[in-house]
Amino acid sequence: MRLITLSLLAALSTPVLAADVQQLTAEGAALIPPFQQQLLDTVKSAMQSGGPVKAVEACQLLAPQITAQHSQAPWKVGRTALKLRNPNNAPDAWERRVLEQFAARAAAGEPVAELKHAEIVAGEFRLMKAIPTGEPCLACHGQNLKPELAAVIDQRYPQDQARGFAPGELRGAFTLRRSLDTTQ
Repeated sequence: MRLITLSLLAALSTPVLAADVQQLTAEGAALIPPFQQQLLDTVKSAMQSGGPVKAVEACQLLAPQITAQHSQAPWKVGRTALKLRNPNNAPDAWERRVLEQFAARAAAGEPVAELKHAEIVAGEFRLMKAIPTGEPCLACHGQNLKPELAAVIDQRYPQDQARGFAPGELRGAFTLRRSLDTTQ
């Protein structure tokens, strides 16, 4: 009897859970464009005022502030990648698994800009959306960095791995999370 009750409860809660995941996915996805735009605007402004060296400085100093500004309760937003520049953005185990799935999907021909994954993990709703390498990214993350820029990156990020990208490649992902306690 207990097994039947549990099975019935699981069957009844699945549509509600699916609707919640859809709603949370839409809510989380709506937070990405303003976050992305502010990061991009900051880098572009720094590039215009002082070139790639200024962009690296702006990224290091301002990106954490922008991330904190966009992490408004109940959401926490960030960026991560398999090839990191900033070790503070290292993926956790779940993010690493999703990034590896993104890489496999991209290698199979799926457009990087369309890669997204949402899941409930340990009482949290988690969402990741892939970041394709865009033209503005190549000055600091591309294949042919100027020696003076490479020296600045080496100084500011001694463990940098985020170089050698080509346009359209998987650069990393936006990562969002929120506790499910606030939605119940």
